[in-house]
Amino acid sequence: MKKLFKTVAVVAVVLISNGVFAQAKKGVSVSSNEKSLLWEISGNGLSKSSYLYGTVHMICGNDYFLSDKTKKAFAASDNLVLEVNLSDPNEMNAAQQLAFGKEPLSTTLSPQQLNDLDVLLQKKTGMTVKQVDKFSMLSVMSFITMKSFGCEDLKIYEMEFIGMAKGSNKSVAGFETLHSQMDILSKAYSDAEMITMLQESTDEDTKKLVQNYIQENLPELYKDITSPKVMNENTKKWMLDVRNENWVIKMPDMMKDKTTFFAVGAAHLLGEQGVINLLRKKGYSVKPIMK
Repeated sequence: MKKLFKTVAVVAVVLISNGVFAQAKKGVSVSSNEKSLLWEISGNGLSKSSYLYGTVHMICGNDYFLSDKTKKAFAASDNLVLEVNLSDPNEMNAAQQLAFGKEPLSTTLSPQQLNDLDVLLQKKTGMTVKQVDKFSMLSVMSFITMKSFGCEDLKIYEMEFIGMAKGSNKSVAGFETLHSQMDILSKAYSDAEMITMLQESTDEDTKKLVQNYIQENLPELYKDITSPKVMNENTKKWMLDVRNENWVIKMPDMMKDKTTFFAVGAAHLLGEQGVINLLRKKGYSVKPIMK
């Protein structure tokens, strides 16, 4: 059970950091021909290029892949930057603590919400709401999301990149802390919205997202991840726009003298307030790496 708690805690962090649930009504700011998860950042005074990579939060072991171009870019990089530095023991300890709610779900949810959540849990995981009463709603969402992939050997891209970084003595940093992300989550979601999102999400949605990821079809992946049925404009503001702006403020110093590999949730790359567009507005050249 301890191992399960740790896994759920990690998944919860990645779910937030990837911003995989967000609404975007504006158009994608890249050509549909630019089907790449990997982008090169250059110009505007940079002495070396850096790289921007879009991840999904997790994927089955059989579907996991890293293209040769991504491996090459990672090998050429001096350091790795994620949304949260999951290699930091303090962040992982915080993640495991925050996997549990401040109060039991039975005291924070209405009888109807508890019933709806119980139905979802039994259908998707075989568990009951009583078994997860002490967990946070984000942790419960993690349980259900993990099961939607239909496999037991889930791989988390952020953890894979950390392993690669340690193996090649690269430094690892994060844009945010877990506590700052939890503050964002509280502003972006209500418990009722989380339950509704879980009710409307299907295993077929997950399969479609995975296929678009494997094909590196970033425009379609962006649409999958930012499905309008999931979130409202408030959620988009906190989960994507505000965070993207904060990251782009930090990125110039992070890549000024070093080649940096930025790995962030794919939903953060595109759109008017996406990282690609914001970097271009600052004068950087951001181009897809196709091969």
